[in-house]
Amino acid sequence: MTTTIPIHDHTTPEAIYPFDARGIAKRFRHAAIFGALDALQGGETMRFCNDHDPLPLLAQLQHRYGEALDIKYRQREPGMIVIDFVKTA
Repeated sequence: MTTTIPIHDHTTPEAIYPFDARGIAKRFRHAAIFGALDALQGGETMRFCNDHDPLPLLAQLQHRYGEALDIKYRQREPGMIVIDFVKTA
């Protein structure tokens, strides 16, 4: 008997969860982002939207999650930043 282990494909719509930081008060943003990322299962993606490039946040995420989080820019234009955060573990 063979057991099939499901492989999560973060590119499927049901495994991508939108997170628009623009609608969250600045003082709560990082806590909300960390909470949302902590809730992801391996292979799931949080598609993050913001009005500026969150470089300090990205450094914090790399320190906190290391290789358990893959960071991929989807759009990087002034006023519109879209980043996929993929939980790898």
